[in-house]
Amino acid sequence: MRAIIAAAGTAGHINPGLAIANKIMKEEKDSKVIFIGTTRGLENDLVPRAGYELKTIDAYGLSKKISIENLKKMYKTLKGFGEAKKIIKEFKPDIVIGTGGYICGATISAAHSLKIPTLLHESNAFPGKAVKMLANKTDTILVSFEDAISRIKKAKNIVYTGTPVKIEKKNYSKEEKRNIISKFGLEDIKPILLVFGGSQGAKKINDAMIELIKEKMNSKYQIIWAAGPKQYDGIKEELEKANININNIKNTKIVPYIYNMEEVMNVSDVILARSGAMTITEISNLGKPSILIPLPNVSHNHQLYNAKVLENIGAAKIILNDELEAKKLSKEIEDIILNKNKVEEMGKKALEKSTTKVEEKIYEEIKKLVK
Repeated sequence: MRAIIAAAGTAGHINPGLAIANKIMKEEKDSKVIFIGTTRGLENDLVPRAGYELKTIDAYGLSKKISIENLKKMYKTLKGFGEAKKIIKEFKPDIVIGTGGYICGATISAAHSLKIPTLLHESNAFPGKAVKMLANKTDTILVSFEDAISRIKKAKNIVYTGTPVKIEKKNYSKEEKRNIISKFGLEDIKPILLVFGGSQGAKKINDAMIELIKEKMNSKYQIIWAAGPKQYDGIKEELEKANININNIKNTKIVPYIYNMEEVMNVSDVILARSGAMTITEISNLGKPSILIPLPNVSHNHQLYNAKVLENIGAAKIILNDELEAKKLSKEIEDIILNKNKVEEMGKKALEKSTTKVEEKIYEEIKKLVK
């Protein structure tokens, strides 16, 4: 099989594309897969690191405002359509796949004009502009959440598959769990709250957590907190002002980044995080109760819609970014984490949204389009 995957910008767009590429290569070892992206996003690191060739084109997200800047972007994006068309003609793919983001506009449109089979994967519960715009040009649209289906009009074919993620549910023994927790200098006698805000951290979450630590609000539970590499030193300095040593906080371990995230998510009792599509999928698959702080000012407020997938079934609590502060957060954490029955019940509800065999389902749909 010869496939082109369009993926650009964030890890939330690129990682599903890489998972699809890996599945194709696993099933058909003689396959050739290349990626199309821009020169600006994480694809420039993640795609070559995964061993795939990346070709770049000009593509931008466009706003409805009439401005010189927007007209320039529109011109460059139209140019990007021609660049994508040239790459497709040269590569001669059996299928062109998009995993969300503005890069898909030029690439899928170019493939459609050349009568190449097309497939889009939408990770968010509220589909982005590119997916909606391309609905009637795309042969099959795959969605991560059933809630997205009614929000995509004029689609030829929509299939609910879920999002491919690396993190899976593990049933660790008591000793294995104790060993994982002890590496953070914590004990397995108090429940654990896992806090993270994406790979770079989330300042609003971090600010609330700093106050929570300063006021020693977590005496009844423990915290493992991934602060983000760029924010860790600032947090360290802020805590030092209150005479708190970041490496010696009771019931708390703060790190820049968690490399064994699968282990830590599995041994945690409650998760506090943003609500990107992959995070929601991971939380669901693990069956964990969560407190979700949707990132504001993103396209169509899609993180709020992602979070509502779990809140609507009683598996999560949403705190809006503007309403996040230490005392409110502390109350919500204690309301869940100190109630074993609630932790168990919310976890069971989260599992209702779990997905299995996602890569297999996606590969099945690809095979239907590649004759």
